[in-house]
Amino acid sequence: MSTGARARRHPVDEVPSAAKLTVYGFQHVLAFFAGGAIVIPTLLASALGLDSGQLVHLINACLLTCGIASIIQSVGFWKVGVRLPLLQGVSAVAVAPMVAIGLGAGGGAQGLRMVYGAVIVAGLITFVIAPVFGRMVRYFPPVVTGSVISIIGLSLLSVAAKSAAGGEGLSFDPGSGRNMAYALGTFAVIVLVHKVSRGFLSTVGVLLGLTLATFVAWSLGDTSFDAVGDASWVGLSTPFHFSSPMVSPAGVLSMMVVMVVTAIETTGAVTGVSEIVDRRVRGDDITRAMRADGLSTMIGGTLNSFPYTCFSENVGLVRLTGVKSRWVISVAGFFMIMLGLVPKFAAVVTAIPAPVLGGASLAMFAMVAVVGLQILSRVDFHDHRNSMIVAASFGIAMYITMVPEVTTAVPGWAQIFVGSGTTMGAITAIVLNLVFHHLGRRREATRDEAPSELGLTLDQINTMSAQEFRTTFAPLFQGPTPAIDRACEQRPFADVAELKTALLAGFFDSSDDELRRLLPSYPDLGRPMAASGDNGGMSFRDQSVAGLTDLVEHEQEQLDELTRAYRDRFGFPLVMCLREHAHLQAVLDHGSRRLHNAPAYEYHAAALEIARIADHRFHDLVATAEVAGHEAPMQNATPPPSSPDAIQRSEKRNPSPTQTWVLRPL
Repeated sequence: MSTGARARRHPVDEVPSAAKLTVYGFQHVLAFFAGGAIVIPTLLASALGLDSGQLVHLINACLLTCGIASIIQSVGFWKVGVRLPLLQGVSAVAVAPMVAIGLGAGGGAQGLRMVYGAVIVAGLITFVIAPVFGRMVRYFPPVVTGSVISIIGLSLLSVAAKSAAGGEGLSFDPGSGRNMAYALGTFAVIVLVHKVSRGFLSTVGVLLGLTLATFVAWSLGDTSFDAVGDASWVGLSTPFHFSSPMVSPAGVLSMMVVMVVTAIETTGAVTGVSEIVDRRVRGDDITRAMRADGLSTMIGGTLNSFPYTCFSENVGLVRLTGVKSRWVISVAGFFMIMLGLVPKFAAVVTAIPAPVLGGASLAMFAMVAVVGLQILSRVDFHDHRNSMIVAASFGIAMYITMVPEVTTAVPGWAQIFVGSGTTMGAITAIVLNLVFHHLGRRREATRDEAPSELGLTLDQINTMSAQEFRTTFAPLFQGPTPAIDRACEQRPFADVAELKTALLAGFFDSSDDELRRLLPSYPDLGRPMAASGDNGGMSFRDQSVAGLTDLVEHEQEQLDELTRAYRDRFGFPLVMCLREHAHLQAVLDHGSRRLHNAPAYEYHAAALEIARIADHRFHDLVATAEVAGHEAPMQNATPPPSSPDAIQRSEKRNPSPTQTWVLRPL
C-alpha cells in the first residue's frame, strides 16, 4: 500500500477557497434560518407571555448559540463533535415540555428561569452519559436510521408546504396564485441550476433561487427591507439575562426525555450525512455527536437559548449541493454568530418571504427523504420483519403529522412523545426493531421472507441423487469444483462432522488444474457482485461481515489498490476468509503481508483460504434442528483445516439416524 493512498484527505476535511466557504456557508444559513432559530423562541415567547423586546433577545441568543454549537459539532475538539458537515439547531421536540415547565413556574421571565435550569442540567447529564448512546448504535441498523431519516424528510415537507402557501398566521393563503408562483419559481430555479450548470454554480442553486425570488418579491412590493434600518447594529446576549436559573426535578426529568428523543434525531442525522459524504458511522461518532449536543445545550441554557440537536434540514442541502466539507458548516456557524451579535444583519435575512423559503425547503426536505430511502435500499425486504418495521413507523409518523389534533387525545405528559410525528415514528422503528430482532427467541425467516428452508434427514442426504447433492452443497465454493462429487462418493455419512470432512477432503484432493480454474471464480475484495456463477450472494455475505460491502470512496480506493497489486503479482484474485478479519484495516494489513510471499507459497495459501471460506459457509448452510423434542445446537464445529492430514484427524460423533438437518438459504 502506498502512503499516498493512506494520507489522501477525505472530502469532509478539505478546505475550499475563502470565496467558496463564504458563499456555501451563507447558503446553509439561509436554509437554516427560520426553522432553526426563529420559530422555537417565537412559539415559546407567545406561550409564556413575553413582550417583543424579550422575543428579540431570545432570537438573537438562539442565533448566537446555534453558531457556537455548529462550530463545536463540525470542527470538534478532544472527544467532542462528530467532525462532519452537520449544522446544529434548536430542537423542536423541546417546545411542549419547555412551555409546560415555564407555565408551571408562573410564565414570563420567571418561567424562563425554570426552563433554563432544566436545560442546563439536562445538557450536563447528556454530556456525561454520551458514551451510553454510542454503545447503543447497534440498535440503530439501516432499517431504523433509514426509516427515521425518511420520516424526518416527509414530515418536514408538510412544514415546507405550509411555508410555500404563505406561512403561519394571516399570511397563510393556499389559494394564492402569487404564493404558488414564488414557491414554484424558487423550486424551478434550483432544479434548473442543477440541470444546466457545472462546477461552482451547480452548488449554489438554493442561494440563487432564494436571492432571485426575493428580488422579484421586493420589486413587486411583496417584501420590504425597512426593518433593516430600524434594527440596531449590536445586540449582545449576556449570560443569565433573565436572572439566575432555577432547577426542579420534574423539569429536569422532562427535559431528559427531550434529550433522549433528540439523541434519536442526532443518530439519524449523523447516519444520513455519513451516507452522503461516504464516511462510515461508528459508535464513537455517535458519542462525539451527543457530547456536542450536551455541551451546546449547556451553553444554550447559559446564554438564554434552548436544547440543541443536529439539524436534519441542512442534511438535504449537503446532498443537494454535493459540498461535503465540514469547514463550510464552521463558516455558517460564524455567520450565525454574526447574526446573533448584529441584529441589522439578521433583519436582512428575515425579509425573505415565506413562500420563497417554502419553495427552497421543498427541494431540501425532499432530499432528506431521499437520503433515508438510499439507506433503506440496503435493507433486506425479503424479511417481512423489516417490511413491518418500516411500514409501521411510516404509518404512525404520518398519522400524527397529517392530523396533529390527535395529540389532544392523550394526557399532557404523553404529548412530549405523541406531539411529534417524527418522534413517534422513530420510537416505533426502534421498539419494533428490538422486538423483532433482539428480544426473545429469534425465529428463522418465513417462507415469504427468503427461499424455503429444506429439512433433510440423514437418510435423505445419503440417498439423494448426485445432481441433488451437487446442487445442495454448491454454495460452499465460489465456482464449480469436483470436490462435491468426490464427497458424494463417500456416502453414507454417519453424522454432520463426517459430511464436512468429506467435502473439505474432496477439495484438498483437487489437482493443480482444478484449483487454477477455481481461483478466478472468486471476486475481488470489495466487489462481491462481480462474482461469476450462482454464488454471488454467498460472496456478498462473506464480504459484508468485514464491512466490505459498505465502503466509502477512499476506503474502496485503498482496497482496489491492494487487489490490483496482488493480481499483478500472482495472476489470480486475492482470496481471503473475511470472516476471520473484523474490519477493513485488518483485511488491508493481512493482504499487504501476503504480497511479500513467494508465488508458490501464495498459491497454496489461497487454497487454504478457500477451504476456510467453505468451512464457514458449511456452518451457515447446515444446522441441527429438533432432536428428541428440543432444540439441539450444532456441536461439530472444528477449526479450519490447514492440511489434508488435519482433515482426516477430524473427530467424528456417534451416528444419529433420526436427526434432521436444516439447510439454511445463504
